[in-house]
Amino acid sequence: MAVNRTENGLLLNIILQPKAGKDQIVGLYGDELKITITAPPIDGKANAHLLKFLSKQFKVAKTQIEWHIGQNS
Repeated sequence: MAVNRTENGLLLNIILQPKAGKDQIVGLYGDELKITITAPPIDGKANAHLLKFLSKQFKVAKTQIEWHIGQNS
């Protein structure tokens, strides 16, 4: 499933497309949530940008978002 509720909040299974035309949640892509961001996948820029984007979308502090896997492609 793309989105799962846990004791601590939500667990998102994301497929990320960096260096896209705009930042957006595209929708479901199989069992994952497809998100596009404008940042390039260089030196952690895509991950930092994704963190900022998710923080704004879900109205939570960046410190409340945890990575479980996939910080590096």
